[in-house]
Amino acid sequence: MSDPRIAGLHSAALTDAMGRRHEHVAHILDWVTPTPGRVLFGPAATVQYMPYRADLHDSVHHNFARKFYEALSGDGTGKVLVMSSGGHPGASMGGGIKMSRPQNQELAGVLIDGRLRDFHELAEYDFAAYCRGETVRWGGDTIMPWAADVAVQVGGVTIHPGDYVFADSAAAVIIPAADLEWVLAEAHKIDASDAGWIVKIKAEDPAEVLARGSQEA
Repeated sequence: MSDPRIAGLHSAALTDAMGRRHEHVAHILDWVTPTPGRVLFGPAATVQYMPYRADLHDSVHHNFARKFYEALSGDGTGKVLVMSSGGHPGASMGGGIKMSRPQNQELAGVLIDGRLRDFHELAEYDFAAYCRGETVRWGGDTIMPWAADVAVQVGGVTIHPGDYVFADSAAAVIIPAADLEWVLAEAHKIDASDAGWIVKIKAEDPAEVLARGSQEA
C-alpha cells in the first residue's frame, strides 16, 4: 500500500529538499527497473557485498539467505533491501528465486547496486525493484555477501540501516530517518512553489521579460 506522505512526490523535489537540509549528495542516478511505474519507499535494510575471494568465503556465513534475514532483524514488512555491489555494479546479485524472499517477507522493494536476472518474474512480484540492469549470468564468482545491517556505499552515497529510500524513474534519494518528516514536508512545499511558477510563466509577457528579466533561477 502506498504511503500517503509521498503522494504526488518525485525524486527531484526530494533531492532539492535534502539539499536544503544537508550539504552531502543524497541522490543516485541511472537505475533500471522491471517494475516501471512503481515508486519505492521505506526504511533501508542493508547487505554489503565484497569482491569474491575463495580463501575468505565461508558458505555458512557468506550467503544471501543468511544476510537477508540478518538485515531484516525480524519483521521485513515495508522495508527496502539495499545491496551494495563491492565495486561490481555489472555483476548479478539475484533473480526470481532469491528475490522471492522480499516478496515472502512483504518488503516494499529492493535497491540493488548490481544487475538482476529474470525481469519477467520480478515484474510479477508485488514490490518495487530498482537495479543497474538485467543480466543472465550468475555472479557468485565475482562478488559475495559479506555483512548485513551495516552502512553501505551505493553510487557514491552512504546508506545507513534505517535511512529512508525513495526511488522513481529519475533517481533514488536517501533520507536520514530523523529528517524524514521535515524533508517530505519541504518537498511538498517545493512542488507547490513549482506549480505556482508554471502559472506565472503561462501569464508572463515576453516583452516584459526581455526588458526586465525574470526572478527565476
